[in-house]
Amino acid sequence: MAKISSPLTLLFIMLSSIMINHIHVASSKTWCIATLIATNAQLQANINFACSQGVDCRPIRPGGSCFIPNNLANHASFVMNSYYQTHGRTNQACSFKNTGTFAATDPSFGKCVYAS
Repeated sequence: MAKISSPLTLLFIMLSSIMINHIHVASSKTWCIATLIATNAQLQANINFACSQGVDCRPIRPGGSCFIPNNLANHASFVMNSYYQTHGRTNQACSFKNTGTFAATDPSFGKCVYAS
């Protein structure tokens, strides 16, 4: 059996560590959704803000893929996530004055597909 030199062993460990970390980052997905304690006024303000910032809000309009269920929490979560995904996926982009939170599970349902 061949012996592996110390520099090669160290190089192997370093490259393995980099690859493991790279795979983790590439496979992690998060979505931004409304908190359960957000008020209707806050949810509506979040919708108004996101839609005024270039988010495509057609899916939450009547006939859109995310209109049903027709409630502010679902509509706000959809546009908040769209804003988060298109504005750098930062903590700030999901803050919405502390009414946004992160989900590790895809909140998509039926034809309503949340961006990731």
